[in-house]
Amino acid sequence: MPLAIFLLLFVTTSVWGQTGSVRGVVRSGGKPVEFAHVGIEGTSLGTSADEQGHFLLKNVRPGKHMLQASAVGYRPVTRIIHTSEGKETIIDLELAEDNAQLNEVVVTGTMKEVTRLASPIPVEVYSPAFFRKNPTPNIFESLTVVNGVQPQVNCNVCNTGDIHINGLEGPYTMILIDGMPIVSSLSTVYGLAGIPNNLVKRMEIIKGPASTLYGSEAVGGVINIITQDATQAPSLRTDAFATSVGEYNLDVSSSMQVGKSRSLLGLNYFNYTHPTDINSDNFTDVTLQKRVSLFNKWSFYRPSSKNATLAVRYVHENRWGGEMQWNHEYRGSDVYYGESIYTDRAEVIGNYAFKGNQDWQFDYSWNYHLQDSYYGTVKYFADQQVAFAQLRHSRTIGKHDLLVGLPFRFIAYDDNTPGTSELTGKNKPSYTYLPGIFLQDEIRLSEKFAALLGGRYDHHNIHGNIFTERVSLKYSPTPNNTFRLTSGSGFRVVNLFTEDHAALTGSRQVVLLDDLKPEKSWNVNLNYTRFIPRPNGYINLDASLFYTYFTNKIVPDYVSDPNEIRYSNLDGYAVSRGLTVNMDAAVSSAIKLNAGITLMDVYRVDHRYSDGEIPQLQAPRFSGTFAFTYTVEPIRLSFDLTGKVNGPMYLPVVPNDFRPAESPWFGLLNLQVTKSIGNRWEVYGAVKNLLNYLPSHPLLHPDDPFDRRGGKYFDAAGAPRPDTNPYGYTFDTTYNYAPMQGAKGVLGIRYTIQ
Repeated sequence: MPLAIFLLLFVTTSVWGQTGSVRGVVRSGGKPVEFAHVGIEGTSLGTSADEQGHFLLKNVRPGKHMLQASAVGYRPVTRIIHTSEGKETIIDLELAEDNAQLNEVVVTGTMKEVTRLASPIPVEVYSPAFFRKNPTPNIFESLTVVNGVQPQVNCNVCNTGDIHINGLEGPYTMILIDGMPIVSSLSTVYGLAGIPNNLVKRMEIIKGPASTLYGSEAVGGVINIITQDATQAPSLRTDAFATSVGEYNLDVSSSMQVGKSRSLLGLNYFNYTHPTDINSDNFTDVTLQKRVSLFNKWSFYRPSSKNATLAVRYVHENRWGGEMQWNHEYRGSDVYYGESIYTDRAEVIGNYAFKGNQDWQFDYSWNYHLQDSYYGTVKYFADQQVAFAQLRHSRTIGKHDLLVGLPFRFIAYDDNTPGTSELTGKNKPSYTYLPGIFLQDEIRLSEKFAALLGGRYDHHNIHGNIFTERVSLKYSPTPNNTFRLTSGSGFRVVNLFTEDHAALTGSRQVVLLDDLKPEKSWNVNLNYTRFIPRPNGYINLDASLFYTYFTNKIVPDYVSDPNEIRYSNLDGYAVSRGLTVNMDAAVSSAIKLNAGITLMDVYRVDHRYSDGEIPQLQAPRFSGTFAFTYTVEPIRLSFDLTGKVNGPMYLPVVPNDFRPAESPWFGLLNLQVTKSIGNRWEVYGAVKNLLNYLPSHPLLHPDDPFDRRGGKYFDAAGAPRPDTNPYGYTFDTTYNYAPMQGAKGVLGIRYTIQ
């Protein structure tokens, strides 16, 4: 036996010792690709090319092999090679650039197409593949796993909410579709609902003021949803899923040729009609909804090849939440409490490039929003129309890339609240005219250094002249290291559609203490990005320090009177400051990780009350997100683990509230498994809120939502009863920090025809 083992080891060693080698160069467009990874598929043999693209692979067994080369920013390539015993095989490999990784074209930062690396403004880019890791029925919920972006539910009954960027509330976030502003203050509530996820090509996010280009509402940041190009979209794509709690979602998109033009049609349908009450407070845990959205985008053929697009969208939604006994028969009555919202929304978005050698473009959009709501017995009926038009011209003169624009915005708004009435009580709709002009100059001082200067002037028909400016410096000491220093100002004008809506969702009355003035802010942001090539993948690091200072900030007062929300301009200042760090890594072709943390301190100083710092509500000092993907390529199976961790945040409590003023640490975890079948089918299953986390104390006095006189908590005169209500509590729905829904299963299927 020892002799047999010795002979076996000798033969095996001899066979493995008879090896050859592979030598070559990795290039792209005739230039060497430094640090590219080269390896033999199915083995552990691999090496990295040097700075000149040269590589040497040793100990390769004789025979036929699949040689693969890959590098960050390039598409991997595979070649068949034949190696011989004791000989060296020579081969050169050519890689093609892959714009989907490091060379994405972005437009949001400068309104001009530039690669993400070349943009002087830091822009975060997220692909549909990223959002498919966590299946959701709308883009609002999808943003949960984006670092520094917090979809915040403001009402535990109707579940409407807004998008917080770096701790700033929804009115500071501007939503764009294909670069065109939806420009409705409810865009973060309804503008992100009903957009079929199939139609999204990518999402670009800017954190920090962008008012120089986009005007009011772009103070905290910009979210730009880039839809699919009708000329490149698949012929048919469907995505349908159902959850264990009775939610059903369907996304369908279709691209077709009509004459010489191309049309892209999308449909989103969402249905959830099964009331649940996990915490036994006799109120629905999640609002019930029926929503349908239609989207149609046209790319028109022009002999000049100039751009001409037109998109229209219609959204209808019926949502309600309230006591478990409520149905639409009780809408507006005081029998059972319910918050019922009917919404109709129409949008038109387009772009037209003029003929000729000069780059002149005309952008336009229009939207109409009708909201018919009842919050208990309080009726809120409002309609808003926003028209936007903009003429843009860009030109390159030497080292200067110039952009000039003439924007104009018109807003018509009316509702049944005191916000649009005269002192006599007569209705007085609000009309806003906001013409302006902006100029931007991007200066390429050298291959490593660039600067961007921008200024904007707007004239508000009520608030008068408004100026904003922006300066950005970009320095790239090496191709994989970039520093960006950006500073600028922003402004936000009064928009009662936001303030009133946020108030009424909490069953409180709106009080305007004075004539609200436009907010003004100054911001500075230091950003550093680094791309680290690895033998089997890459690491992308992105870190930013941000600081924003506000004057005239419009602040809600929830504390002085539990039945009111009082709005006024701040007598003092407000600050949002912090650090955000993102990491995107591919350990290998099978393992990918995206993670980020945000540390922030958001507060205000109001001299009317004290000179101390008042913390911002619902702005966690720490938050973190992650998305981990493991792919088993031979069987085309992938596992996605996504999650978010939130640190404590201050909440809207009332005087002598028994509920904690700060939320606890909590985390949300989701797991998804996806199986690809052929080239057209995908089947996926998921568990959302895997840890089954539920918040505590969401509603105040849910057993008396109408605060009835002569009832359990108030006497016949309406005064709090000392025996049951010594602190004068009233029904309140604004206390929220996490979704009131436990773990749920998801089962879905996708089908695509290219």
